[in-house]
Amino acid sequence: MTDDQSPSSKDLRDRVRGASEETIGKLAQELLGNPIVTGAVQRAMDVRERATQAQEAAFGALNVPTAADIERLTRRVRNVAQRLESIEDAVDRVDERLGSIADKDPGAPNEKALADLAKRLDAIQSSIDALAKDQKKG
Repeated sequence: MTDDQSPSSKDLRDRVRGASEETIGKLAQELLGNPIVTGAVQRAMDVRERATQAQEAAFGALNVPTAADIERLTRRVRNVAQRLESIEDAVDRVDERLGSIADKDPGAPNEKALADLAKRLDAIQSSIDALAKDQKKG
């Protein structure tokens, strides 16, 4: 076949296409206007809905997740992942700030000073516990 088509064959094809589209449109309108067809379509949709509900109930009874369950779980996992990513970013920013403070202030507490501070806090906690114990006795 050649790509060149005569104008008369294009006109014929356009007329046939137009006539068939018009015929299909009329047929669809008549079918939609027919109460038997619309009733059958409605019943088919009702049956489909009941079948879906029965399937979900059966999956639930078997403890098998449905596609909707998996979709909800996927959305939740994405949400948790986004939240975790934002927490990681915030921790990184805090770490950078603390690093810059330690770099700027050479007098910032070092590990030995922090260990001494921890010992002092433990001693204070012990004293508080002893006082609380004495109060309960007295």
